[in-house]
Amino acid sequence: MPFKVRDLGRVGFQAGAEIQREVLAEVLGGSAPDTLLLVEHEPVLTLGASFHEANLLLPVHEYESRGIEVVRTDRGGDVTFHGPGQLVIYPIFDVADLGKDLHKWLRDLEETMILVAAAFGLEGRRFPPHTGVWVSELKLAAIGIKMRRWVSMHGIALNCDSNLSAFDLIVPCGIQGYGVTSLSQELGQRVSIEESKPVVVEAFERVFATR
Repeated sequence: MPFKVRDLGRVGFQAGAEIQREVLAEVLGGSAPDTLLLVEHEPVLTLGASFHEANLLLPVHEYESRGIEVVRTDRGGDVTFHGPGQLVIYPIFDVADLGKDLHKWLRDLEETMILVAAAFGLEGRRFPPHTGVWVSELKLAAIGIKMRRWVSMHGIALNCDSNLSAFDLIVPCGIQGYGVTSLSQELGQRVSIEESKPVVVEAFERVFATR
């Protein structure tokens, strides 16, 4: 399945969401192919459709005073953090062409991150019933999506060289008792977003090439 890759660089979450909506309309209308958006966001907490207030450990104004925006979104899942050093991957793909199977779509997205982890010498794993990819007991990549007429929005947040202390201010994805990790932390050396991008694109090509 061929797809286009667009590297948006570093943009705010709201600007990235607007680009997603524009691309989604193009894919729905048939004027653009499936498109993989790659982006790095300014610090932001995004609250998904399953968000619970208790998973914010501080009042909203406290996050804002620390330079962290708080935004409600229409993706699935609870609360997560996006910020510098994290690669956010938005596959605007027509999942109708992939069989209209939401469960399989999520598992395929997890598979891309398992392949990325393997490319860096790490063993990524699924952790049912939670969506995402983990290294041992720590979450490496979070996943939250939305479908519109079987075209997917939102996607994956891969911690490359993230400042993980921001995750201490929330209950990430609403999952109690488990922490968060990054490629850099696991490998003991800096793994930049730029290093990760071609690995991510190759993983998507491998997972979706025969779909």
